[in-house]
Amino acid sequence: MIDLTNPRIGNLAGFLACAGMMAFALYAQYVLGLEPCPLCVFSRIATMALGAVFLIAAIHGARSQIGKGFYLSVVALVAAVGVGISARHVWLQNLPKDQVPACGPDLGFMLETFPLSDVLSTVLAGSGECAEVSWRLFGLTMPAWTLIAFVALGVWGVWVNWPTRAASRSATSSP
Repeated sequence: MIDLTNPRIGNLAGFLACAGMMAFALYAQYVLGLEPCPLCVFSRIATMALGAVFLIAAIHGARSQIGKGFYLSVVALVAAVGVGISARHVWLQNLPKDQVPACGPDLGFMLETFPLSDVLSTVLAGSGECAEVSWRLFGLTMPAWTLIAFVALGVWGVWVNWPTRAASRSATSSP
């Protein structure tokens, strides 16, 4: 049986969850025909970053409390960024129609034309494009599902990489 309490296996599971999220995002875009809005693109970037941290943690297999604490902190930080992006997206989707911001230029144009700081502030402010709901599963939109996933993966990453958890487990299991 697979031991998900092993930090390497647990981090690999986190990576696989992020890879699954990206696979579904690409399926939704290229098979279902759903074009990602700017906040969706940022959410994908956060998903890839979180997956990269999980993969590096799985490969490295930190044994020291400092190493595990480092991965715990980075996973928590990246997951929190993902939660923030997804929460903002859910909020925009739930605004009354008269309060939805006007649609702006697409992300590619903004990246070519404006400084990165202006692009970030514009995208995070949201646009009408980000407020559209074009897909639901069990009544929840894709940003709501990504919000749930970022919270779950953040909690998972903290639990898996908790510095004293593995040490206390091995101390109680030895004869």
